[in-house]
Amino acid sequence: MKEITFARVDDRLIHGEVVTAWVPTYRINHIIIVDDTVARDPFQRRVLKTLAPRGVRVDPMNVKEAMDYLNGDNNEKERILLLTKSPTYYAKLAENGIQLPQVNLGGMGLRGDRKPFVKNVAADPSEIDAIKKLVAKEVHVFYQLVPEQRLIEITNLI
Repeated sequence: MKEITFARVDDRLIHGEVVTAWVPTYRINHIIIVDDTVARDPFQRRVLKTLAPRGVRVDPMNVKEAMDYLNGDNNEKERILLLTKSPTYYAKLAENGIQLPQVNLGGMGLRGDRKPFVKNVAADPSEIDAIKKLVAKEVHVFYQLVPEQRLIEITNLI
């Protein structure tokens, strides 16, 4: 099984905070975007690949593709950043045996049924349920916008 270096939820996927803060902090060389819609949209795939820093591979995948890839043989040189727009994708991965080191909640804006949760995070009932499932599987779930910022534990908020 592949080792995931860092896992983050962020509506914007690849953007300034990810490129300038998270990628260098964890020395990421492979970003896997887990999102069924993005994975099947050629335009979004192209745009996201161009936003990555030089030397960082980007692969948008649906949940099944991500599970298959992550269940492959580990490459010690590969430093994977998983990105999704919703914690529901991480709950699906965890339910199917993918080992997540942690899940960082970043920017999750207000939309649909989402209600303010903590700082820049809004979550709908299914996302709150997904976070609870992750915590039940002993995945460390926390809010932290950038590495220099104080970490806020989510377990105290659900």
